[in-house]
Amino acid sequence: MKLHRSYSVEELARCLDVHKNTVRHWQAKGLEPIDKGRPVLFQGASVRSFLASRNSSRKQPCTPGTLYCFRCRSLRAPALGMVDFVPMRPGSGNLRALCECCETIMHRRVREADIAAIMPGCTVQFAQGQPRLSGQTAPSLNCDFKRQG
Repeated sequence: MKLHRSYSVEELARCLDVHKNTVRHWQAKGLEPIDKGRPVLFQGASVRSFLASRNSSRKQPCTPGTLYCFRCRSLRAPALGMVDFVPMRPGSGNLRALCECCETIMHRRVREADIAAIMPGCTVQFAQGQPRLSGQTAPSLNCDFKRQG
């Protein structure tokens, strides 16, 4: 979406891959059109600022000892205070735990050095890292190339 361009409801819906009624709902929630005339037009900059403020108001930073559960849509403590750390790169990885309410698996990206501060009072088990590809692969035996010579 371009900042200095004006968009109709249909163009904005197509550009953001939403339904036209979603754009009209945003207008009811505070998205300001350029004027009161028809067709209803929106400035690209005002749409961007509206969506940015809407998204930032919904953010919930995780407090120590919690992870975000997507099923419950809230911050939850891990079930039984147990968390697994799965290393992804040297020095960082994912915390993985079950939600205390709905038993959904929750994830949180962390640095290994920050685990004690992020999950105080929780038992953290360190899992094996993901296997890495190394060496050369065996050549395919199902090849159409004929050997030369």
